[in-house]
Amino acid sequence: MHSARKKWIKLLIPLAAPLTLLTGSAFAQNPLAPSFHTQKEEKHLTPEEQERQKQLDADYKAATNKVPDQKASDPWASVRPTPTVPAPKKKQQ
Repeated sequence: MHSARKKWIKLLIPLAAPLTLLTGSAFAQNPLAPSFHTQKEEKHLTPEEQERQKQLDADYKAATNKVPDQKASDPWASVRPTPTVPAPKKKQQ
C-alpha cells in the first residue's frame, strides 16, 4: 500500500505545477472573481481643501526652483578613450 501512495505522489507532483499555472490565469480572467481597482478614485475636495492644495503646489514649485541645476555626471568618462577627429559628414542627395 505504501508503494502505491508513492507512485501516485510521483505522478501528481509534476502535473500540479502546470495545472496551478493554468488555473491561476483562468481565475484572473473570471468575471465573477473579486476585482482589484488599480486606478485611484478621484476625491471631491472642498473649497478649503482646494485652496490648501494650490498653496502646497505653489510651495513645491518655489522649492524646486531654488534647487540649482545639476551637471550630468558621466561615471565612464575616465574609461572611454578621447574622441578622435570627427568623420566628415556625408552629403545628402
